[in-house]
Amino acid sequence: MKFGTKLICNSGSKDPHTGALSLPIYQASTFHQEDVDNMGEFDYSRSGNPTRKGLEETIALLEGGTYGYAFASGMAAISSVLLTFAAGDHLLVCKDIYGGTYRACTTQLKDHGIEATFVDTENLEEIRKNIKTNTKGLYLETPSNPLLKITDLKGAINIAKEFNLITMVDNSFLSPYLQRPLELGADIVIHSATKFIGGHSDVIGGLVVVNERSLAKKIYRIQNTVGAVLGPQDSWLLLRGLKTLKVRMDYQQSSADKLARWLSDHKAVTEVFYTGLESHPNRDIHYSQASGAGAVLSFKMESESFTKAFLKELTLPAVAVSLGGIETIVSYPVKMSHASIPEAERLKLGVTSNLVRVSLGLEDIEDIIEDFNNAFNKAYEIISKK
Repeated sequence: MKFGTKLICNSGSKDPHTGALSLPIYQASTFHQEDVDNMGEFDYSRSGNPTRKGLEETIALLEGGTYGYAFASGMAAISSVLLTFAAGDHLLVCKDIYGGTYRACTTQLKDHGIEATFVDTENLEEIRKNIKTNTKGLYLETPSNPLLKITDLKGAINIAKEFNLITMVDNSFLSPYLQRPLELGADIVIHSATKFIGGHSDVIGGLVVVNERSLAKKIYRIQNTVGAVLGPQDSWLLLRGLKTLKVRMDYQQSSADKLARWLSDHKAVTEVFYTGLESHPNRDIHYSQASGAGAVLSFKMESESFTKAFLKELTLPAVAVSLGGIETIVSYPVKMSHASIPEAERLKLGVTSNLVRVSLGLEDIEDIIEDFNNAFNKAYEIISKK
């Protein structure tokens, strides 16, 4: 089956008992057992729930994996994966990364005796030269958040395999529709399902997919022990969101490309970051491992004051955290997604106060462009009066 068909025809698409074209929300905490010596598949919803199972099987199918796990949030998924490592272990983590992941690596992992080194994974030699005798894992995000940097997944994974490292890839920006890291040899794929998988800004969730059974057992043990599981109603919302993933992302990606090209020619913009642009330095690498550029871009303006004036004058997009919804969302990374990263580190990464990130929605792109243009013009007026 092709991807679009898999979205509609999978184990989470209908009720096997009644044929209903929507898997029921099994709003139950516990399940009756006919024979205590032969317990049924489900006993307590922390350990397993039929609605959650439908979602977990679906995301495993879509990612080309074997085992899927649904968590209460993207950070619950990320933290649970990181906690499969033990005290004394060392991890390599890509520098340009989501602020919440940075926070987890520098606080939670540190408290558990796990060391993390942040490296420029665009340069594969930086990965190799930072590997220690106790290095156990490599954590990647490509395209990265928020500067859309690209890591050569095959190259990085080959180095990881050479040193028996576990490779983890955050695939939230592209979803399994546009990129499937497991098929490139990665060991673990992670999603903030709040983003494109949910797609409607109405649910928080995280997903993890693996192929190898021993890794799957570790992740399930943490999921079940910690109890950071996704509830049945939220699981159902993600199943519903997945059904339209392809058509949403096709449209949103087209809009992102149009906006990126328009921004590239605008006098108010000093730099645009989008993998669909021919000017992106690692565009060829990106398209060797992904089938599209996605619907997220970032750009910089001339100053912090101009950027803040622009944000205040926008009327159609939401100025908010998160991404991947049906509405266009404009984020200010230094105060939102990357606020937990110390300023000195943010500046080294290029996450500056004149940077904004845009996740395109389903509006007519002509209206979004007009609104951006009006906001630019009003920002000029505001700055000229100061």
